[in-house]
Amino acid sequence: MSERDAVTRCEWAGTDPDMVAYHDTEWGVPVHDDPTHFEFLVLEGAQAGLSWSTILHRRAGYTKAFAGFDIAKVARFTPAKVEKLLGDTGIIRNRAKVESAVRNARAFLAVAEEFGSFDAYVWGFVGGRPIVNSWRRIGQVPPTSPESEALSKDLRRRGFGFVGPTVCYAHLQATGLVNDHVVSCFRYAELTGSGASGRGRRSGSRPAPRAGGRAR
Repeated sequence: MSERDAVTRCEWAGTDPDMVAYHDTEWGVPVHDDPTHFEFLVLEGAQAGLSWSTILHRRAGYTKAFAGFDIAKVARFTPAKVEKLLGDTGIIRNRAKVESAVRNARAFLAVAEEFGSFDAYVWGFVGGRPIVNSWRRIGQVPPTSPESEALSKDLRRRGFGFVGPTVCYAHLQATGLVNDHVVSCFRYAELTGSGASGRGRRSGSRPAPRAGGRAR
C-alpha cells in the first residue's frame, strides 16, 4: 500500500481510480483560466440527473467532442454539428444538454468580453477568495449556497442553461471557489495550507448532497 493509498479522503471519492485521482488532484483547487471553467460547466451540465462518475468516465469523449473545450470553436458549432454529436457514444447523447453547451459557449464569451474574463466574473461571487468551510462529515455539505443561488440566477439571466443552484454549487466546489473537503481529508490541510482563506462556516443543519456525487 502506498502512502497516498493510506490517507483519509472525503467519502464520496470511494475507490474508483478516476474518482480518487479527481478528488486528489483537482476538486477544490482554485481555477483561474477560462477554458477550465468552461470545461466544468459543460461536464456539470451533462451530469444533471446522473452521477459524477458517469461523466468523469466520459471526460475524454467530451474533450474530443467539444474541441478540447475551445470556447470560441464550440460557440460556432452549427445545428449539423450538434446532430453529429448526438450520435457520439463518447458523451451523453441528450439533445437539450448538447444544445445548451453550445449556447453556453456563446454566453460565456459575452461574459468574458464584459468582465475581461469569465474567471474575473465568477470569482466576484465569492469576493475574490475561496470560501473555506469546516465540515466534519460529508452529510453536512450542502447542495447549494447563497453564492450558488446568486450565480445561478445571474447566469440564467445571461442566457445560460443547465445552471441551477445545485449545478452552480458543484462548479464552485470543483473549481476551488469553495473548499468543501471535510476537515479530516488530507486535501483539506493541503489546500488550506496553500494560502486559501475564507469564512470557516460550520453547520450541522444543512442538507446532505444528493446521491451520485454532487458534492464534488
